[in-house]
Amino acid sequence: MSDRIFLSILTGSFSTPCADNPTVAMIEAAYRHHEIDARYINCDVKPDNLADAVRGAKAMEWVGFNCSLPHKVAVIEYLDALSDAAKIIGAVNCVTIRDGRLTGDNTDGKGFLASLKGVTDPRGKRVLLLGAGGAARAIAVELGLAGTAHITVANRDPAKGEIIAALVRDNTKSDATAIPWKGAVEVPGDVDIVINATSVGLGDKDAIPEIALDSLKKGHIVADVIPNPPRTHLLREAKARGCTPLDGLGMLVNQGVIGVELWLGKTLDAAVMKRALQDIFGAAD
Repeated sequence: MSDRIFLSILTGSFSTPCADNPTVAMIEAAYRHHEIDARYINCDVKPDNLADAVRGAKAMEWVGFNCSLPHKVAVIEYLDALSDAAKIIGAVNCVTIRDGRLTGDNTDGKGFLASLKGVTDPRGKRVLLLGAGGAARAIAVELGLAGTAHITVANRDPAKGEIIAALVRDNTKSDATAIPWKGAVEVPGDVDIVINATSVGLGDKDAIPEIALDSLKKGHIVADVIPNPPRTHLLREAKARGCTPLDGLGMLVNQGVIGVELWLGKTLDAAVMKRALQDIFGAAD
């Protein structure tokens, strides 16, 4: 009788729409590279079917799954526990299933933070954060927990920006304020890091957030959460002005690395995963 095992470890993602989600490509490339007998299944799950999908993953003994839009908040009611970060952020994008218990975490901010630490230590730094959506919220919380000195949240609706600023002030030792985003936002003179956490630039190499480009100075780190294209218009402008650009591929890759560590206790090769994404989106220049 053969000793070969024909039961793969199951992981995956629940979202809708999901056809353009590249996570499956980078994670399965890493599974193959490390000879891990696991699959990452990209599932189109409509909101009315989320509860069934979660129960199905548990019944089929998946070890974990990602949740993307529109399920990051709705999934919480089906979970048994939340990480501290997920509790603060109020959203979950990564669920671990162990001994029949489902634990939710949020790796959006953690993935960004891991990427940022490749170029600088955020401790004591001052940040301008553009946007107040889910990515901005997760990034702000993780930056606060990492010891950032101050975060300025710029948003068209300053009330939404203040919600994020209050989360940082109330749950971390960092300070944060919100400002209205009217016209081209100026980068304050004491800022070290500028982060575009909006969707402006996604799939459009010419789109750029409304920012006063002349206020970008040599020494600034300018980060974009957009993975496609890897080198956005904002990052090209930042590089031309002597700033250090940080593309969104690193955030996406590190989210995957962290998720699989939670599910399998194994660390995947980030370089393999990044190459898989570059094959899709092209390399950042």
